[in-house]
Amino acid sequence: MKETGEDALVGDDKSMMGLSAPSRLVLRPFLGPSDFPGMAEVANASFDADGVLARRTPENLARDYAAFTQCDPYQDAVMAELDGELVGYGRCWRFTQADGLTLHSQIGFVPGRWRGRGIGRLLQGWIEQRHHTVAALQPGGPHVHHAYVQQGEDARARLLQARGYAPMRYFFEMLQTQLHAVPEFPMPEGLELRPVLPEHYRAIWDAHHTAFEDHWGMVPPLPRDYDTWLESLIFQPARWQVAWNGEEVAGQVRTYINEDENRHLSRRRGYTEFISVGRRWRGRGLARALIARSLRLLAQEGMSESALVVDGENLTGANRVYEDCGFHTVKRHTIYRKPLVVPEV
Repeated sequence: MKETGEDALVGDDKSMMGLSAPSRLVLRPFLGPSDFPGMAEVANASFDADGVLARRTPENLARDYAAFTQCDPYQDAVMAELDGELVGYGRCWRFTQADGLTLHSQIGFVPGRWRGRGIGRLLQGWIEQRHHTVAALQPGGPHVHHAYVQQGEDARARLLQARGYAPMRYFFEMLQTQLHAVPEFPMPEGLELRPVLPEHYRAIWDAHHTAFEDHWGMVPPLPRDYDTWLESLIFQPARWQVAWNGEEVAGQVRTYINEDENRHLSRRRGYTEFISVGRRWRGRGLARALIARSLRLLAQEGMSESALVVDGENLTGANRVYEDCGFHTVKRHTIYRKPLVVPEV
């Protein structure tokens, strides 16, 4: 087992943070795959308490944790146990935007029956202390605490606000439930759809990130992110719609289906995500044409709905495009941030 970070709190160390919590509560490090079953149970109970339609399985967690590129769970995750039972956990990671701002991000889960006992506050304190430790090792550009909170996670939102976080930006979850009634949108002249072949993967990856260079919060991918993407759950090229202009990728929609999630939640949902159009081809209806084809493909595969998430302040008019394709807003998620001040040495 890897050693924990210097800021890891265990046992009575919680008193150092001035937080109240059950006296038998212990914070310990992530131990490895043996933790995944308990973590999945905790996360799912937390989702249920908040009305969040998501599910974790030990297999999901194993795949995700093996693919992390900017998080070492042995250093960046903490488990909360009460009398030997896992009653919550938190994890943090970081990434640096193209503008140099480093976002120290986080998640935390406490099942509903264990809330109101100070467990969430203790986990949050550990996370922020870990953020400070990591930030101190990265001199230079600005840093912020960063949290993405889904609609329904009201207890988490209150906890963050009590610790000085403020809403920074909103993202809207949109749903399309009429997949058999998708409007027809023609492909722009001069562009063509092609089946996705292995020799196209790199061009598709690069084109998507180039198209997002002018978007808010752009984070340049790390070199190893490409290989991680090839092994990811969302890598389903047979479902993608990719438009070409000669040898250049003009636009794409990388549709995927999460079969495990659908089975656990008893639904038939696909995701119309990773939508991008290169600057030269914007304003010609390409996004609508690709999205419509993606939705019809999902209908052919037996799906009854499709979902996506969009930046509430998107400057390319994406919200209007999605509405034209039959999507409507069902939830609003919030990014919270708090300044992270790194003391000068």
